[in-house]
Amino acid sequence: MKSYIKDALDNFLFEYETPRQVLVKNRRVGIVCRLIQLGVLAYIIGWVFIYEKGYQSEDTAIGSVFTKMKGVAFTEMNGVQKVWDVSDYVFPDQGDSSFVVMTNFIITRGQAQSTCPELPDERNRCSSDADCLKGTFKRHMTGKCVNTTSTCEVMSWCPIEDDREIPNPALLLAAENFTLFIKNSITFPQFHVVRSNLVEVVNQTYIKTCLYDPENNKLCPIFKLGDIIRFSGFNFSQIARVGGAIGILIDWECNLDLNIQNCIPKYEFHGLYGNAKAGESQQASVGYNFRKAKYYMEDKVEKRTLMKVFGLRIDIIVHGLARKFDIIPTLTAIGSGVGIFGVATVVCDLVLLHLLPKRDFYKNMKFKYTTLQDEETTIHLQKEEQVKD
Repeated sequence: MKSYIKDALDNFLFEYETPRQVLVKNRRVGIVCRLIQLGVLAYIIGWVFIYEKGYQSEDTAIGSVFTKMKGVAFTEMNGVQKVWDVSDYVFPDQGDSSFVVMTNFIITRGQAQSTCPELPDERNRCSSDADCLKGTFKRHMTGKCVNTTSTCEVMSWCPIEDDREIPNPALLLAAENFTLFIKNSITFPQFHVVRSNLVEVVNQTYIKTCLYDPENNKLCPIFKLGDIIRFSGFNFSQIARVGGAIGILIDWECNLDLNIQNCIPKYEFHGLYGNAKAGESQQASVGYNFRKAKYYMEDKVEKRTLMKVFGLRIDIIVHGLARKFDIIPTLTAIGSGVGIFGVATVVCDLVLLHLLPKRDFYKNMKFKYTTLQDEETTIHLQKEEQVKD
């Protein structure tokens, strides 16, 4: 055991390996080697340089979005006519990148803090006061059962909102013709480049008449709301009734080695909430809605008008990536590619030394074992040979 350890240490400490070039005349090994090298070369050129742009450095964009809706709708309910403009149907109205356009609603007027019977449905039925436990359920019960409605009395904003039936069709179907103007500015701080979606071709004359079309007017920043819904894969009349969420992606992919005018945005539309194919009965929660109240005083009593708003939530997302030539990633990509060429040598050596019938012959040709002798021993051996001569 000691001699084995000693030999292993001697081999490790006092041996040196150096590469030896062996020219092998073998067609199969030569073809394998060239095919591997060709594959590595195709990977470096095709994937690293052409697809991944390995010769360029990258920077992500910092951007801001400003929006503006335009359009007017008209409704008539119970003999009451009303015109709806932007201030009425956009929430919030500051022009943010995320906002809601109201397309349907349920309105409850003249609510005041009082006591009143619950809605007459199965969950609120009662036959005596014992069925109405005081202080329980989603609204504060008084503990009384109202005989006229057979429902529990509650302390709440009265009259109680009745949202069991959603208006069908949607009350603001005219929203399909509303227009959305998007103004987007981005900057690539590493390259000191600032761009806007109002590019060179979008001038005052063009913007007054254009409407976005993915084929003919793909740079127009004005969008018809009905087109946005259609591009997202939804049906407007269906989603307008119960609401939903739409995502608009502004994608900037810029090659700054080319003319800066080639750095233009691309618009994509995605349905983020809702399913245009599945029926409403297949979903646990349908649409998008929220409540908004307007408070006022009447005869020294605080009252409110409550609106349950169904609408389209629109989220505008900006993604930007710019690339430009840089010598450092170029040299790094070339160096890594050259290193991968060594795969061909490893594979061919495995074939030569382990798979071919003449592998022992190739091993002897590739590896040569020598022992270094000290200078005095070498001189002594030379003198002995001279004496013999």
